[in-house]
Amino acid sequence: MASVSLKDIIAKMKLENLTPELDIAKVKITQPDINRPALQMAGYFEHFEATRMQIIGFVEYTYMLGLPEARKKEIYTKLLSCDIPGIVFCRELQPDPLFQEMAIANKVPLLMTKKATSAFTAEIIRWLNVKLAPCISVHGVLVDVYGEGVLITGESGIGKSEAALELIKRGHRLVTDDVVEIRKVSDDTLIGTAPDITKHFIELRGIGIVDVKTLFGVSSVKDTQNIDLVIRLEDWDKDKEYDRLGLEEEYTEYLGNKIVCHNIPIRPGRNLAIICESAAVNHRQKKMGYNAAQELYTRVQNSLARRRDEEDED
Repeated sequence: MASVSLKDIIAKMKLENLTPELDIAKVKITQPDINRPALQMAGYFEHFEATRMQIIGFVEYTYMLGLPEARKKEIYTKLLSCDIPGIVFCRELQPDPLFQEMAIANKVPLLMTKKATSAFTAEIIRWLNVKLAPCISVHGVLVDVYGEGVLITGESGIGKSEAALELIKRGHRLVTDDVVEIRKVSDDTLIGTAPDITKHFIELRGIGIVDVKTLFGVSSVKDTQNIDLVIRLEDWDKDKEYDRLGLEEEYTEYLGNKIVCHNIPIRPGRNLAIICESAAVNHRQKKMGYNAAQELYTRVQNSLARRRDEEDED
C-alpha cells in the first residue's frame, strides 16, 4: 500500500512540530482524505476515521476551549487514544496544555500551520491525492509538447529516445525517458513522472547516457506532466491498413483511464518529431472544438450534395 511519511508532509506543507519529543520517523499516512473532528469533540465517535490526518480549525478550537474541564478530559481521552497519525492546528492556533499533555502521553503528533483551514485542507488533499494515487510503470518516453503530455511508446530500439531528443532541440520539455511512472489522480487525469534514478537522463544507442538538463538547460525538462496523448511507434507493415482520416479516435487504457492513442508506422526518412508535434497540436485543436477530419468529411458531403442538386436540375 502506498504511503507518505509524516516527515515529508511537515517539510512539504511547512508545518511546525508542536511535539518534537515524539519520534515521528515511522509515522505513515496511507489515505489522501482528511477529517475535521467536530463531531468527535461533541462526543460522537461512531464511524470515526482515526487513520486520517485530523485538521482542527477555528470552529473546533473555540468549541474545545468552551468545554468544562471534566468534559474536556473525557473527550480528549477518547480522541487521543485512537491511532491518529497527526493533528494539525490551522491559523497558528495553539492546543491547550491538557490537550498537548495527553497527546504526548498517547504519542499523537501535534502540528501547526499559519494557513487558513480551507486553504490548508484543499492543499494537503490535492498533494496527498497525487502522492497516494495508484501507480504503474510503463516503458516509454514522456514529453511536454505545446502543453500536451505526449507519451511515446513502442518496442525497444524503435526510436523513442531519438524522437524525444529532437523534440527537446525544438524547444519542448522532457519529463522522463525509458521508464514512465503513471499515477491516477482522478477518473480523468493521469500524471507521469520520472523515477529519481533516471530523472532528466536519456539513453541514446551508440552514444550512451545524455544529461538533458545539463546539455539543454533547465527549461528543457519538467518533473511532472498530465498524459493527454499516446503515440505508439511500430515498424511499417505494407499489408496493414492504417487510419488515414482520423474520423474515429482510438484509445489505450492505463489504470482504468482511456487516453487517445495514435499508431504511427515507422519508415526511414520520416521525421518523428514533426509527427509528434502535429499530433499534439491536432489533439489540442480537437479539445478546443475543431476536428480537421470532420471538417473534410463535411466538405465532401456538401460537395456531393451540390452535385446531386445540379444533376437534378439538368
